[in-house]
Amino acid sequence: MPLPTEPIGSIPRPLSLLEAIAVAGDGADPSLDSLYEEAIRETITALEATGSPVISDGEQRKYQNFLTYPVHGLPNMAPDGFKIPFTGHVRRMPRLTQGPFRYNRYADSYLDVAHKYAHVPVKQAVISPSALSLMYPPEGIEGYSRETFIDDLLREHETEVRRCLEKGAHKVQIDFTEGRLAVKIDPSGNLLHSFIDLNNLALSRFNAAERKRIGVHTCPGGDRDSTHSGDVDYAELLPSLFELKAGNFYIALAGEKDPLRVLKIIRKCMRRDQTVFIGVVSPIDPHIDTPEEVCERVLQAAEFIPLDQLGTTDDCGFSPFCDDTSTTRETAFAKIRARVLGTALAAETLARR
Repeated sequence: MPLPTEPIGSIPRPLSLLEAIAVAGDGADPSLDSLYEEAIRETITALEATGSPVISDGEQRKYQNFLTYPVHGLPNMAPDGFKIPFTGHVRRMPRLTQGPFRYNRYADSYLDVAHKYAHVPVKQAVISPSALSLMYPPEGIEGYSRETFIDDLLREHETEVRRCLEKGAHKVQIDFTEGRLAVKIDPSGNLLHSFIDLNNLALSRFNAAERKRIGVHTCPGGDRDSTHSGDVDYAELLPSLFELKAGNFYIALAGEKDPLRVLKIIRKCMRRDQTVFIGVVSPIDPHIDTPEEVCERVLQAAEFIPLDQLGTTDDCGFSPFCDDTSTTRETAFAKIRARVLGTALAAETLARR
């Protein structure tokens, strides 16, 4: 039986596209549309050439990042929001200045273009409600309560996920990279639990069949070859993570110092109705994995996760922030090819046992 394998999302953008965005000064400039479409077409062609049975559009059109694409360009956003402390640098989220909270774009618009070129199923990544909740300022907004903001946020998230499902997304992946960071910010666990509760409010709006097509991705972040929470013990996150009402979990593992320990935690915490896609290649590691190395990681995971609940993925996207050029497109595709071939090799090995 083949093991499922899926990407996380982002692929480094062509340098020509990044240069054109810089010249335009605005990633939404209509003059860039043909360059975006060509980058998407090239990315899908290259991903299919790796043999990947499921692909993404490489997030080529998320010209800011995986995080704030729904709200970029809105007039009620200021640039001085929540700080994301990566090792060696800081990213900032926008800050909501007034209500109401609305998305400026939904991710199903990316699917419209991807489906024009794809010959295999396409998954779509969306950002979590808990991540976007960090845009609401701690001091509040006069005339727009946090409670009203949360209602608006949940409605917008549900709308986005439903639109992606209705347009035939193979899976809708909710990016929850802030989960591990929450433990670093608040070791008491209160912030993490509030994130879990908020995301479950969103997931509860979908029925059991829909949740089988919804997944959650967690990682310690990956930007310019650094993380924001790689030093946080997975044991502080995973028990809460598996409380989420999703059918699929994409868990960064290849970059962990002690993957065996993490697998033991996963075995203890996962439920029978959940599929776990373990990360078998690390985008921030410059080493290009071999299929044999990937195979060994899969075989190790199979000792702890039932085969009918096991899949493979990448630890993270290869360029979640579009200006991150620390990994080349060639390296990204080579690592993905190794993931696909190594997963198939592991499935063949397991079938002979």
